Amino acid sequence: MSIAPWRVPLSRALHRNRSLPYARYFQLATICPDGYPANRTVVFRGFFDNYLKIITDSRSQKVNQINPNPGAEICWYFPNTREQFRLKGRLILIGEDYPEVTLKNERQTTWQGLSDAARVQFAWSNPGKPRVEGDPAFSQPPPDSEQPLPNFCLLLLEPVEVDHLELRGDPQNRWRYTQECDRQWSQQAINP
Repeated sequence: MSIAPWRVPLSRALHRNRSLPYARYFQLATICPDGYPANRTVVFRGFFDNYLKIITDSRSQKVNQINPNPGAEICWYFPNTREQFRLKGRLILIGEDYPEVTLKNERQTTWQGLSDAARVQFAWSNPGKPRVEGDPAFSQPPPDSEQPLPNFCLLLLEPVEVDHLELRGDPQNRWRYTQECDRQWSQQAINP
């Protein structure tokens, strides 16, 4: 698979903002089964081909939002370079039983690349449920670094449209990248 043209400016923005740890966070918006939007901040875990990698717990609310409607959009702002990227696409949830071997292997590799602090969160009690004081799940040692816990999921965003806005300049610069039917990308400069 060839690298999508939007990857170059996004990778450049990541590099130029690398001194800011929070520049690896972006907002992920999904649609709830009741039709209302849901938005949360997630951590960028790298690229897999032209997909953006995120991790999640199969017990989380976002998993229930993805299943009926995999459509999603992220909004990512880079303070040092004053750039915004909006990436619209579909989410692919890779859990323990995902049938495709390449993506299942990427789930394993992603787990192995996590810190102990990130891995231990998947051993905690169910996200979003009432907290029980003194719950021993919150004081466990980190799980095995080689074998993902069953509730660990790799979440991939496959973009179909990317809007890149540079807020510096007069006028500002803006580009739209669109994936065509043949999976090729077109790029167009648009008004800010």
